[in-house]
Amino acid sequence: MVEIRWTHQACRDLQAIVEFIAKDSPQYARLFAVDIFQAVDRIAEFPRSGRIVPEFRNPTLRELILGNYRLVYRVKAKCIQLLTVYHGARLLDPEKFK
Repeated sequence: MVEIRWTHQACRDLQAIVEFIAKDSPQYARLFAVDIFQAVDRIAEFPRSGRIVPEFRNPTLRELILGNYRLVYRVKAKCIQLLTVYHGARLLDPEKFK
């Protein structure tokens, strides 16, 4: 199993999404967070299981789609770096991933 490293951005993104969902449904917010953490566990086991992010076509930048959200991560030699949790309707900013 590969080490997972959350960036500050990914932590802030997840917190903001969970807080937003919790305004309408605290229960659904908890379930969403559990889904994210389960997905991260799968990434740790199978780092290349996510698809290559189509906007960048860089084989080290991958994503898992979870409902309306994209969990974007970078595959490194000794770890997985979680970069962001992004709503699929938003455009990805290439500057964030250099």
